[in-house]
Order: sequence, then C-alpha cells, then structure tokens
Amino acid sequence: MSNGSGRLLLDTNVLVYAHDPRNRRKQELALTVLDRAIATERATVSAQNLSEFFVVVTQRLPERLEVRAALRQVEHFAASCRVLEVTALVVLEACRGVQVHGLSFWDAQIWAAARLDQTTYVLTEDAEHGRSVEGVTFLDPFGPRFDARAVDLRA
Repeated sequence: MSNGSGRLLLDTNVLVYAHDPRNRRKQELALTVLDRAIATERATVSAQNLSEFFVVVTQRLPERLEVRAALRQVEHFAASCRVLEVTALVVLEACRGVQVHGLSFWDAQIWAAARLDQTTYVLTEDAEHGRSVEGVTFLDPFGPRFDARAVDLRA
C-alpha cells in the first residue's frame, strides 16, 4: 500500500489495554485489534505511542510490568508495526492541528504523524468515533459503533 491507504495507527490506549487485565472486554478487543492489524501488516504506531506505552505499563498500572517485560513489548511493537518518527515537521503539523482543528497537543501529534504518513485510520478511544480530519479518520475500537469489517479487521 504505497499511498498508506488502509493503514491503522494504534494509539497508546490500544497497546495498554492489551496488557491491562482490569477490563477484560477492552483487553480482549485490544488484543484482537493488535493481532489482526499486525497479521494484515497494517499496524502502525508513532514513536510517541511506544514511549507512552512504556511509561504507563511500568509506572501507572496497578499491576505494573517489570521494565524488562515492558522493553520486550516495545521491541515487539517496533518489530511488528510500522513506526512513525516524531520529527520537527510532525511537531509543527501538530501545532497546526491544535490551532485549526482544536485538537489537544498530544492527540494532534498522533494525528500529524498519521496524516504526514498518509495513514488512513487512528484507532483510539480518545477522539470522537468517526471524526475525519484532513484524511485521517478516528475510530474507537472499544465503542459500540466500531465495526471491524469497516477497516477489514474481521477474523
């Protein structure tokens, strides 16, 4: 997919829920989304997501991962997913996303990385499901309106 069409940027909450047993439903959904996105070679993450994941699972979860285990997961994501760098251009585009579209900065930085990469979808619970901003559509994989068939993630 040279134009990025169909790629899925998996936000930090998807990565974290896959490792957080407190909400079994969200954990199962996150694992399914991760597995299908990786299996179809459409999984994308930003370097920001990898950093946030490491901090959350080692410092903020009640059942924290050991640093070594968290590092292994980050290595797995880095090897299994397309990783988008956070460059000066991404930061500048994020600032524009805040100004023009009213996004919070960290969400804007994820959006900017996806937009500049021509990634079609951002899977996150942190944005309005179905909202499209300059060619990037936000989908909540944990919400009632999420349809895995719409992004070809069905088993």
